[in-house]
Amino acid sequence: MAGKQIAHGTESATLADVLERILDKGLVIAGDIKIKLVDIELLTIQIRLLVCSVDKAREMGIDWWMTNSYLCSTAGEREDADQLARLNERIAKLEESAVPSNLRI
Repeated sequence: MAGKQIAHGTESATLADVLERILDKGLVIAGDIKIKLVDIELLTIQIRLLVCSVDKAREMGIDWWMTNSYLCSTAGEREDADQLARLNERIAKLEESAVPSNLRI
C-alpha cells in the first residue's frame, strides 16, 4: 500500500483560459422543464443557451443581432428603406389603376 502514489495534474487553467476556450469553441446548454398534473401538461419551458464569440456564431450561421433594430443601428434603417420601397410600389400601382387606360401616356 505504501508504494502506490496518487498522480495529480500539474497543469491548471486560469479563468481567462477557460473563457477563451468557451468563446472559441462554443458552449451549448439545453434543458426542458415540464409541469404536469394528473398526466395533463400545464406548462413546458424549453431553455436553449449558446455561449460563443461573435465570429463563431457567424461561422455557425447565427447573426440575428444584425437585423434586430434594438441591437443594430443600421437594422432600423434597412427596415425603413424596405418599408418605403414597398409603399412607393403600392402608390405606383394605385395611381396606375386610378387613371383610365385611354388617358395614359
